[in-house]
Amino acid sequence: MDAEEQFRSVVEALLRDPKITESKMFGAPGLKIGGKYFAMLYKGKIVVKLPNDRVRVLVASRDGEFFDPGHGRMMKEWVSVEPRARVQWLGLVKEARDFVAAGAGGAGSRKKPK
Repeated sequence: MDAEEQFRSVVEALLRDPKITESKMFGAPGLKIGGKYFAMLYKGKIVVKLPNDRVRVLVASRDGEFFDPGHGRMMKEWVSVEPRARVQWLGLVKEARDFVAAGAGGAGSRKKPK
């Protein structure tokens, strides 16, 4: 299954929840809850918003990379994950949904990681 098919299956599973909507972020297909983005498909990778500590764990395990939307500044609460990573996209997207729905990850999420 390629990245677009994998993302589409995640979207279909999550859109059963009426609080979740589809929209575009950085021109890429994404998912929102409560008007806030929590996941998108960007350049063939799933990109999700998670607590910075969780992002760092994924990066350290080499299952993810800090997300840079192209302006040279990493977004500390966003991680991009290849389709072939050991972690399941659906699980990551659900984690991101829960994180954002809880009101976490407010202003300042674009700081460069240390």
